Amino acid sequence: MKKYRWYKIAGSEEEIPFNSNNIALVEVDGKTMSIGKHLTDFFAFAHKCPHAGGILSEGWIDSKGNVVCPVHGYRFNMENGRNISGEGYKLKHWPVEKRADGIYVGIEEGLFSWM
Repeated sequence: MKKYRWYKIAGSEEEIPFNSNNIALVEVDGKTMSIGKHLTDFFAFAHKCPHAGGILSEGWIDSKGNVVCPVHGYRFNMENGRNISGEGYKLKHWPVEKRADGIYVGIEEGLFSWM
């Protein structure tokens, strides 16, 4: 069973600096990650595409809730990191919880938690 250390990224949704594409960059424990919003859900994922390093906050979220890389158009499910356009890459992702006092991202405890 995975153990997470939870980091508060905002007291409310309004504090997250979303771009017009509903993607924001935030810093968690000294690392940069993307936060995506689709409908009422929040997702945390790597800020660079695993294929060619495209900055995902410069991409967009499609109508099905997948983040699309601006470089080659690779699509990733924001919830589980799976590449849904067929290239076989996996996007690092983290759980997000909305709590009464804010929005939190869970980082798995252990040696390889950021990899």
